[in-house]
Amino acid sequence: MSGLGIEIHETAFVTSTFRSLNEDLSRDVYAKLWNNSRTNVLVKKYLNQVCVEEVSAHCLRNRFFLEEIEKLRPEVLINFGSGFSMYPFLLDQSIINIEIDKKEIVDYKKEKVKEFQNQEELPKRTIHFIGVDFSEDYVEDLLKRIKAIKKNKTSFILIEGVLFFLSRNDTDKLFDFFSILQKEGDYIGSASFQKGLKKSEGFKKLLDFCNKEMVKTEASDWQTIEDGFYKENKSYDLINHQDYFSLSKKYNNEVKLEKDLILNENFYILKK
Repeated sequence: MSGLGIEIHETAFVTSTFRSLNEDLSRDVYAKLWNNSRTNVLVKKYLNQVCVEEVSAHCLRNRFFLEEIEKLRPEVLINFGSGFSMYPFLLDQSIINIEIDKKEIVDYKKEKVKEFQNQEELPKRTIHFIGVDFSEDYVEDLLKRIKAIKKNKTSFILIEGVLFFLSRNDTDKLFDFFSILQKEGDYIGSASFQKGLKKSEGFKKLLDFCNKEMVKTEASDWQTIEDGFYKENKSYDLINHQDYFSLSKKYNNEVKLEKDLILNENFYILKK
């Protein structure tokens, strides 16, 4: 586990484990299907060394986006960096789901979902899995593949747990892609951290953990995004902005630590 043994894509298992640890808060009754002993060791270590409130943070993120999608009722949900999130099984079965991530993740997820469904642990859903390497020139091919599925239907694009790992150029490219893909009245749900977080004690602990367990890294390697990125987007209007503290109030989650020790994530809903 130690000695930089954790790959970035393995954080998908960590996120699903967090969601499984408080089903009442996350409303995710299927996340536990991804739990495994390797991840359990890492999660315990992470919560001890970084921030014990990460369980609540990830549960609240899931709850917020789940309920926003339920409220907005898109015909198609397009999840960029879908990992092992279980939105298709928590939402109405009429929704068409497009799950996009690295090829090894979507191939594994597709196989496991089929296995879980055969064992009747998951309900049947319409899911299209697309493997993409965002470091390559993906735009033309991905646009063609998504449009063939989406056609002229209304859509909600979800991008959570991803932007932290991308450059600003890659992020700008993605949001330009979203604008081409979507029509007026469609939505984006996005999660990101703000610059001030990098000065916090919680972030210093995260950095130390990453250097020990995942990759050698510095604060400058991780992307933060200010509100202006969303507010000033020419193609979209910002219609909802929440963070860990506002969602804790909404869903009666007790905040136990000082603000400086919490990895406060911000959540945005944009409308085209």
